Amino acid sequence: MHSKVFHGTKLLSAPSDVRSVAQGSDPAALSSVRKACRILKAIASLPEPRLTSIAQATQLDKATVLRLLEMLAEEGFATRDATSKQFALGPELTAVGAVAAARVDLREIAQPSLLRLTAEFEDTVMLFVPSGYESLCVAVELGTFPLRANYIGVGGRRILGVSAGSMALLAALPQAEYEAVMPVVRRSLGPYPKLSPTLVELMTEETRRRGYAESIDLLVDRVGSIGIAVLDARGRPACAFGISALSDRIVGRRHTLVAALKREAEVCRLAWMAATGDAEPPSASIRT
Repeated sequence: MHSKVFHGTKLLSAPSDVRSVAQGSDPAALSSVRKACRILKAIASLPEPRLTSIAQATQLDKATVLRLLEMLAEEGFATRDATSKQFALGPELTAVGAVAAARVDLREIAQPSLLRLTAEFEDTVMLFVPSGYESLCVAVELGTFPLRANYIGVGGRRILGVSAGSMALLAALPQAEYEAVMPVVRRSLGPYPKLSPTLVELMTEETRRRGYAESIDLLVDRVGSIGIAVLDARGRPACAFGISALSDRIVGRRHTLVAALKREAEVCRLAWMAATGDAEPPSASIRT
């Protein structure tokens, strides 16, 4: 038996039978793949991804998490800091992500818009993409305003409907898909005491009616966000812009923020159309 070191922290080695996952025929191996995927998602989304919090988030026992984390480390998909005991995504994920993004990289298309919005308003601007029942933050441009609002980092995940960018994605889903994800959304609001299933449904209706999403003081006191989705050629949300700022900076500049977000969403939509060769897609922002 060999051992593996996470930046100076030793973990027990993983059983060799898990390596049979590559064969794809063992149901237990397939289960291990799914567990590993859940662990990677937890590392990306948790503010302090330590062993205990990862186990709680994935609903797996610590022994299983520990075993799979070692395997992920051996393949370069996870690391752990010896001082903080926190895990992080490994360099191999960067390489895999680069290959996946090589076709049409939404981040590259949206980057000029992120820079323009940050320069115009001095607040943090984020780019989200839908990922199952969640929104995934794929890009962040930090604002220069001295008092920065709380924001989610690159790789962070939130259940759809939580924060303005995530709500913009939820509200833009086709109705059948919206109804399919809502049972999971309703069950996942526990960490957000100010949000209830009824409120999320009301916010969805309001977002669709006015064409943008807004969240004020719902996640953190005195912090708000405003967001808008960009639809692809099929009319589904391809991504969403979100601006996070102190609540009074959102409310006091709402009309200006919305106009700028709609402008950049349209720029992004046209750039996406040119890059993918799609026919004229639906307009940017929320379906009504």
